[in-house]
Amino acid sequence: AEALPPHVLLVLDGAYAEYVEGYDGGAGLVDARQNVVMTRTFSKLYGLGGLRVGWGYGPKHVIDVLNRVRGPFNLATPALAAAEAALRDTAWTEKCRNENSRLRAWLAEALAEHGVPSDTSTANFILARFASPDQARACDAHLQSQGLIVRQVAGYNLPHCLRITVGDEPSCRRVAHAIGQFMGDAE
Repeated sequence: AEALPPHVLLVLDGAYAEYVEGYDGGAGLVDARQNVVMTRTFSKLYGLGGLRVGWGYGPKHVIDVLNRVRGPFNLATPALAAAEAALRDTAWTEKCRNENSRLRAWLAEALAEHGVPSDTSTANFILARFASPDQARACDAHLQSQGLIVRQVAGYNLPHCLRITVGDEPSCRRVAHAIGQFMGDAE
């Protein structure tokens, strides 16, 4: 951010920041600069994706402009109440973070047992690496035939990979089993 011209606004997308314990999501950078804004969402760790609730933190002059251009009453009262409750329930948030970490590691290990290595993250997904783009596409088609939706990431120059969201334990087990079937390791 030091080399960023002062007339350019840097927006930090902190959608997954809550998964990283002790990470400020860029708040320190916002405090130090007049052209940095950070955004957060309640869609990921808090599980409120359907409510479309988020927040931003930035210099007063930037927030003032955003407040002038946003629509009136752009947040429903129930959505705001849910977001406030989610922030207050730190025990639940910590439980979700820990469960996500446990299941992410389990899913990566399960895929490795089926010959599919993966790159993990601190967020709620893993990147499964297949031998070829064709194999990744075929696995995606197999998963879809089982009612399982993952994301192809060819647009990120990773045509041999699939991005798999870490869900609850039964969902992770279903995905691992279906990939095992695809790889010929499970019935």
